[in-house]
Amino acid sequence: MGARHDAFITKLLNLQSNLFSFACTLTGNRDDANDLLQDTTLKAIDSEDKYVDNVNFKGWVFTIMRNLFINNYRRMVRSGTVLDTTDDLIHLNLPQDSGFETPEGALSVADINRAIESFSDEYRIPFSMHLAGYRYAEIATHVNLPLGTVKSRIFYARRRLQGMLGDYRYRS
Repeated sequence: MGARHDAFITKLLNLQSNLFSFACTLTGNRDDANDLLQDTTLKAIDSEDKYVDNVNFKGWVFTIMRNLFINNYRRMVRSGTVLDTTDDLIHLNLPQDSGFETPEGALSVADINRAIESFSDEYRIPFSMHLAGYRYAEIATHVNLPLGTVKSRIFYARRRLQGMLGDYRYRS
């Protein structure tokens, strides 16, 4: 395997706590997050030959995790498993014609990405980095802004996204 493989494994192991935090955010459950972290780590190792050295390693691995989560979620929906992570199980209590029968009926990843892409760079870049698992300090260094400003921009971007997508089910 060699030094390149050892460096790859070291980078992957150094990301485990960040990946676990992101997995918890995605799944909302420590056990599922551990499973997702394990699947992601194995997938990254299996795909090591596809990684190009000049690509953002952290972003590459987080993309693997996000894609695994989305694919697993879609597989559960297709198999008829009901997964409702909302407060008070509101989706389970909706009428059948509510449009929420599938994740695509609720919100599609493409719609969320389009909403995020509509933000100006000053909000989109820190928010996207936050979603990718970067720490506030890392984001502040990257965009050359004070930590408080970065936190504020991420907060306002999250609030704006919630506002943009909050009435999603009522759109035609």
